[in-house]
Amino acid sequence: MHWLVLLFGEEVIDAELLGVKAGRATRGHRFHRPDPMELATPAEYLQRLESEGHVIADFQRRKTLVREQVEQAARAANAVPVIDSDLLDEVTALVEWPVPVVGRFDERFLDVPSEALISSMQEHQKYFPLRDQSGALLPSFIAIANIDSRNPESVKAGNERVIRPRLADAAFFWNQDRKQALETRLNGLKNVVYQTKLGSVYEKSRRVASLASAVAEVLGLNAAQAERAAWLGRCDLATEMVGEFPELQGIMGRYYALHDGEPVAVADALDEQYMPRFAGDAIAPSALGKVLAVAERADTLVAIFAVGKAPSGDKDPFALRRAALGLLRTLIEGDIDLDLAWLLEQAALHLPSALNPDQQANAVYDFCLERLRYYYQGQGYAAELFDAVAACRPTRPVDFHRRISACREFVTLPEASSLAAANKRIRNILRKNEAPLPDKVDPKLLQDSQEQTLAAAVQKVGGEVRPLLDNRDYTMALAKLAALREPVDEFFEHVLVMAEDPSIQGNRLRLLSDISTLFMETADVSRLPS
Repeated sequence: MHWLVLLFGEEVIDAELLGVKAGRATRGHRFHRPDPMELATPAEYLQRLESEGHVIADFQRRKTLVREQVEQAARAANAVPVIDSDLLDEVTALVEWPVPVVGRFDERFLDVPSEALISSMQEHQKYFPLRDQSGALLPSFIAIANIDSRNPESVKAGNERVIRPRLADAAFFWNQDRKQALETRLNGLKNVVYQTKLGSVYEKSRRVASLASAVAEVLGLNAAQAERAAWLGRCDLATEMVGEFPELQGIMGRYYALHDGEPVAVADALDEQYMPRFAGDAIAPSALGKVLAVAERADTLVAIFAVGKAPSGDKDPFALRRAALGLLRTLIEGDIDLDLAWLLEQAALHLPSALNPDQQANAVYDFCLERLRYYYQGQGYAAELFDAVAACRPTRPVDFHRRISACREFVTLPEASSLAAANKRIRNILRKNEAPLPDKVDPKLLQDSQEQTLAAAVQKVGGEVRPLLDNRDYTMALAKLAALREPVDEFFEHVLVMAEDPSIQGNRLRLLSDISTLFMETADVSRLPS
């Protein structure tokens, strides 16, 4: 630390920090204004540093200015800038007086995949790449200098000179990697440890290949292609390009697979298996990509749970929360009607028996259910809606989504509140009953007109609802069940459920149980707001 300013109003605070005594003198840009500048009050700080010191001290204002400069320079070049948010933050933190510089590089480098060139420019040089209006990468970039140079051409030439060897490295990796088929790198993964108790990356590939094949078969997809994609899925980790740019895993796998003549569906899946890569990212677009994404995450979840590395508090070294959310998003948003419990059990089958992985399937399912709660909270669903559906523990996430969507529609109906309260009352009554119930309602034991009306309504609505439930049309099913509001209210108003005659009491409890069962086919509506 070179200097320290500590002011309270016009007064200097008498203090020392890291061996530096506090004062009122600051300094501006190291080249434009390195001399001391004395501040009379704290209010002068931002304004004087900018106007006299060539320093924009406010981070957010500097960040906005950098973005505007990049966008303006790109427009002048009839281009579209690639602005990564993390890179924007980093560049903002590296400069005090941002000045955009537009440079170029040799067009021959465009033979290298654009993702590799972009990574090289962003990671190594902190440049903003440029695309044309169609999205193709241009042989141009924008650098942000930290000085208003009197010789801008020299600054431009310097930036162009330092990027050249970086891009040459990327071109070299690209050419070298293609000399060896992707599948030949598989054996090399045997020497790469995935996790001490779980073996090598090769072993993980073997597990995912078996699981992906089983998932594809259940979904009526090409199981052989799914297995092939899984075997090749991590081979690009052994390439020079991914070794230099780890963020390109999957992306380079797709390029190399296409070069080797692999089917397009297999090649695309190598990239898509990592989707969604971050919060808000899209899920895998292709069917095979979804299968690989699901199998990869299911294996990771069950395997890491089996070795006792489940997330604890804020510790999640294997990013299992993100893996679970990615798995659930892929199933729900991809409309993949797959049983999650079955998937996790299948994943456990391929793990070493010494780890007792079969005991982890339920724990992982509960973990996924909590991630599902987080997912729906982010979608604006009330907690009561989630709890109502979760009480039924549907094991297919797509089915869960249909149920919770139906509940959100149901609570908007005028009958919903009354029926939620009635179901809560029914559940409490049935919970206290210890005697066995008759198999069905006996019409001969229906004494009061209100219970006769309710029994008839239950029979009629039940007949209408059953086909809807079979087709998992929960929204329409709940809409039909809303018709029970009036006869249910009348029943509770006029009928004594716990009659002295045990047979009549049991018959009435059976009727209430039938009502509860009809609703529970969708959700525990007693948990909804009443």
